[in-house]
Amino acid sequence: MPVLLRNTVVVLIVLAVMLAGLFLFTRLGVQTIEAEHPPAGRFVDVERGRMHVVELGNRAAPAVVLLHGSSINLADMRMALGDRLERQYHVVLVDRPGHGWSDRPDGAADASPARQAAILRETLSRIGVGRAILVAHSWAGALALAYALAYPEQTAGLVLLAPLTHPSSATSAWHDNFVHFLLDYSMQIARSPVLGPLMTRTVILPIGRLTLGLAVRTAFAPQSPPADYIAKSGAELLLRPSEFIANAEDVSDVQDALKSQAPRYATINVPTTIITGTDDAVLSPDVNAKALARVLPDAKLIVLPGVGHMVHFAAPEQVVGAIADIAREPGQAAADAARQAR
Repeated sequence: MPVLLRNTVVVLIVLAVMLAGLFLFTRLGVQTIEAEHPPAGRFVDVERGRMHVVELGNRAAPAVVLLHGSSINLADMRMALGDRLERQYHVVLVDRPGHGWSDRPDGAADASPARQAAILRETLSRIGVGRAILVAHSWAGALALAYALAYPEQTAGLVLLAPLTHPSSATSAWHDNFVHFLLDYSMQIARSPVLGPLMTRTVILPIGRLTLGLAVRTAFAPQSPPADYIAKSGAELLLRPSEFIANAEDVSDVQDALKSQAPRYATINVPTTIITGTDDAVLSPDVNAKALARVLPDAKLIVLPGVGHMVHFAAPEQVVGAIADIAREPGQAAADAARQAR
């Protein structure tokens, strides 16, 4: 056998063994991660799938729906706000489609904020929630706005935390934020029909475990994350192949969706509070939060000096206060009285 051919065969065998080892490592790793972070709530059947929902507090109280951002699951919002709200509200936390323990039966078709809003409406209807205050962080800001556009009668108000609201061509510069660059590049590959399944089933989990701590610190900067954030939030669930691909679809497809829905924001006529930090390096406050405040007819903008992207951890009392202000609105009070009378 010629030397070149023999060397090529050896290299291919070594690569095949390495990939097989990484595939097995990922499969066992996924089982471990899922065992460490089992479902915390119940499953609600919706058309073509089921959604993972956690309910806290008093069902007779005003409903507050907490919606998590990208790259995470409902435990993030529960850590920051759930315990603070459950004494006064009916708190509903939902894993967005494909995240945490919720299904994503239609794949990339479930990536748009409008489609996720429809799934959310069906989920809330199935558990008996009518009008609700939506509290949404980051990517979920686009979802909450899509929900308010489609279901104004069921939207009691919006509290948007460092929200994604408008399309932008801005990308993370590798020399400023290498973690975001690596994540963005990995998500682009994850969308590939050939390389995507191969990459997510072999290298994402081992690489992700090495870089997850740095990624979390980057998201929280300039604040520091809670010491137990990764363990309590189940952040490692993102490293599962199906969730990593779902997250990539959400992030990659949202720009086109925002181009469609942003021109209609002026028609949203519900009480809205937008909370953002001056030092948010993930989503520009100028492009998103401040731009939204200029077009919404009933919006209040709160800008927190020195605060980064994770405003719900940095300023939870301000978030709770914003929810309370909306809950005291005359329309909401009338709805609460009607609920109590039933």
